[in-house]
Amino acid sequence: MLVAIPDLLTVEEVREVRRILEASAWVDGKATAGEQAAVAKKNLQIAEGSPAAMQAGDIILRALGRNPIFHSAALPLRVLPPMFNRYDVGMTFGAHVDGSIRTIPGANMRMRADVSSTLFLSAPEEYDGGELVISDTYGEQRVKLPAGHLVVYPSTSLHAVTPITRGSRWCSFFWTQSMVRDDGQRAMLYDLDVAIREIRAELPDDKRAVVAITSHYHNLLRRWAEL
Repeated sequence: MLVAIPDLLTVEEVREVRRILEASAWVDGKATAGEQAAVAKKNLQIAEGSPAAMQAGDIILRALGRNPIFHSAALPLRVLPPMFNRYDVGMTFGAHVDGSIRTIPGANMRMRADVSSTLFLSAPEEYDGGELVISDTYGEQRVKLPAGHLVVYPSTSLHAVTPITRGSRWCSFFWTQSMVRDDGQRAMLYDLDVAIREIRAELPDDKRAVVAITSHYHNLLRRWAEL
């Protein structure tokens, strides 16, 4: 399930994150890639766990906390602190699947990567190329969103970033361990939650249909959630 979330960050928050990153040092992105992914990866990153990454990441985590679409789509149990990458001209990331287990910095624990997220920090007109290409059962989905917009998709998906031919593409990326590990079940719960919100906009909350469908959602979540 691929879900685009508009305006996760406000214009002011995008500007602040960019200010932090512009004043920071960038390192070779291969430093955080697994052995196989490192072969396909050519980009730059802010060092994981650096003060800049933590400061900019806190802005994103606060935005995630107030966004109902992210909670509905990802059903987050744990969210890895956001990381930041940059693709300049000629840089790319070939087709790969994200690693399944991530270490949470400073927490002496690991988490399962169920949902991958890419938050765009550059406007589409600032660069050519740089599409996020995600392969799913419906074929290839090409994603290039406005600054401040987020896309979430299953971490099991084969995906790539096409080469930059002009400008520079800046993004944040991170992973979520969901309360519901199965993507098919998460997709059903997301569709059901969207339907509930639409029905509640038309009918009073005490209507039998509203109560029934809301109860069904929570009973499915109760059955499938892992805490």
